Amino acid sequence: MAEETQSPWRRLAEQARAGELYLDDEVAASQVIGACKQRLDDLEALRRLAGQCENVSGFGDFDMADVLAGKFRKQAIGTDSSIDAIIAKDVEVVRDMRDIMAISIARLRGQDYTNSAAITAIIDSVGEPQ
Repeated sequence: MAEETQSPWRRLAEQARAGELYLDDEVAASQVIGACKQRLDDLEALRRLAGQCENVSGFGDFDMADVLAGKFRKQAIGTDSSIDAIIAKDVEVVRDMRDIMAISIARLRGQDYTNSAAITAIIDSVGEPQ
């Protein structure tokens, strides 16, 4: 991915993985991870809802109705600006945010954070936000 098309959070996540960036507050990082978990759940629910919009109907039995249904379908799925694509981009940003916080916790605890399994273990070990 070209650097100019990367989200700012992706660049920050890369800096965190390289050891150049971390949050020096474990409680705050844990709360952000909990919020990220909730946001990912919410985005997954939206993704399922957007998938249901693939089957657009009810506009009638004429050619214009098919055109209109196609326009609504394109807004829901299959293009760079459709709802499903926007949700996928949001998921990437939230995952990057979550990973930065997990790496921060790992650094503060003196744990290894150089592979995805270690980061996943840290994310799974953090409880829900209070």
